Amino acid sequence: MIVKNEEKQLQKCLDSVCDIVDEIIIVDTGSTDRTKEIAGHYTAKIYDFPWIDDFAAARNYSFDRATKQFIMWLDADDLLLPPDRGKLKQLKRTLNPNQEVVMMDYHLALDDAGVPLILTRRYRLVRRDKKFKWKGIVHEDIDVSRASIAYSDVAVTHCRQGVHTERNLKILESCIASGGGLEGRLLLHYGSELADLKRYEEAIVQLNYFLKQPSQHMDDYILACIKLADCYGQLGLVDKKLEALLRSFQYDLPQSEICCAIGGCFEGRGQWAAAIYWYLQALHNASSPAVMENRTLRTWIPHSRLCICYAQRGDLNNAYHHNEKALEYLPQEQGLLENRLKLQRALGLPLSNDDPL
Repeated sequence: MIVKNEEKQLQKCLDSVCDIVDEIIIVDTGSTDRTKEIAGHYTAKIYDFPWIDDFAAARNYSFDRATKQFIMWLDADDLLLPPDRGKLKQLKRTLNPNQEVVMMDYHLALDDAGVPLILTRRYRLVRRDKKFKWKGIVHEDIDVSRASIAYSDVAVTHCRQGVHTERNLKILESCIASGGGLEGRLLLHYGSELADLKRYEEAIVQLNYFLKQPSQHMDDYILACIKLADCYGQLGLVDKKLEALLRSFQYDLPQSEICCAIGGCFEGRGQWAAAIYWYLQALHNASSPAVMENRTLRTWIPHSRLCICYAQRGDLNNAYHHNEKALEYLPQEQGLLENRLKLQRALGLPLSNDDPL
């Protein structure tokens, strides 16, 4: 782990793994709170690393301190929930010693029942003797090119503490100012940080520039298209938003999240048949992996929008069907319950027992 001023969440993170892992390595990049004191209750392997505006450098320093056969990394606001603690213990017993890299789900948002709503995947466990290196001064990632990669059902849950957009943008702009320039994935991150700070016109320039770069990861191209579409949408340029979403199909099969956004573009135009087609595609592709998977855009949201679109076309039977499907995911959602009552009355159906007369 690399940490700085993480006294509020470090204990929770370490409690979730300390009895499973064989060693804990903490690299501190300049804490002024109780971070190192808390870490000292779990490990003596606490190292100082002077901060140089380079997350990959700090990560690589932490990996260089490791001594065990495999290395797993976490951030201080990550943790393993009880079911995943059990899965990690099982993985530790059964992992093939020749395996080079293990990918795990990364849960970014949970519903009230603890079910993941938004998730991605990260290279989480690597074999030490392969000497994998981190790259990227921000949003760093492990370079696992030509490695054998296995997928595990262990999930790490992220309990986000604060927003780091301004910090990341400062690092990137400092790199540019020093003449370092940005290449590859850093261009994508630069555009994304600009977009998150609502500097949409600047973000559009950088994201379009990134999309012209050769030999990038296909997932990165898709992320750039999604971010570009969001920028155009924020500026009210709906046609350009649709163009950016459709552009993503150059790189991979349609993902539910993108299909849902395309459906929204056509719905906004009042093109109900086209909107219905794309919302149905979002449901059809719901089991396909995505670079950033949003479960709401694969379940109740397309069903709820299909209800509206079918109703606009006068097809109340299909409208009722999809509203009921949405209610399977959100049985207490007031808007869906009101839709049910209106459609039951319009179709002459018996009112549900829990509906007011």
